[in-house]
Amino acid sequence: MNLLTEITRRLDNMIRLGTIAEVDHGDPAQQKMPLCRVTTGAITTGWLPWFNLRAGTTRIWNPPTLNEQCMVFSPSGDPAQGIVLLGLNSTENPAPSNSPAKDLTTYPDGALIEYDHVAHHLRAILPPKGTTELESLGGISIKGPITHEGDYTQTGNQNVTGKVTVSVDVIAAGVSLVNHKHTGVTAGNAQTGNPV
Repeated sequence: MNLLTEITRRLDNMIRLGTIAEVDHGDPAQQKMPLCRVTTGAITTGWLPWFNLRAGTTRIWNPPTLNEQCMVFSPSGDPAQGIVLLGLNSTENPAPSNSPAKDLTTYPDGALIEYDHVAHHLRAILPPKGTTELESLGGISIKGPITHEGDYTQTGNQNVTGKVTVSVDVIAAGVSLVNHKHTGVTAGNAQTGNPV
């Protein structure tokens, strides 16, 4: 092979633009690495690793999706040694915002997490019937007013410092605070019996 042709081929292969063709999510239990294949020009690469934001003692998992635009960096121009860089917007997958004030992540089911550093507003929205799980056995501290819509179920004791205002009723051990009756009612200074 002509040396100049080979050098040109390697230079062309060092950085190539492409799209994700296949994804193998791997299996940590089997020590099987996650890999992907990229279609670039008329070729589709072999199975290549992709860049993660972190992959040390702190690890982040956010795999590529089909047709996501990417770049393949190939040391010495050898695509078999390529590494895939994700995160290039395209007409098929445009940026979810054009605001310089927002840090925004959207998900395929419609969920989003957004922080607006100008409005100082954090927003997390899940699709209908989405659920949230937060586990913090050491405790949770919230400072500031709380507005809650929907039912509330608690297991455990509750201590309140301050006034509790209830618009409808309080039921304690099956006894209504608003509508309960007393036994042993007599006139004068005598006390009534326990609520019925």
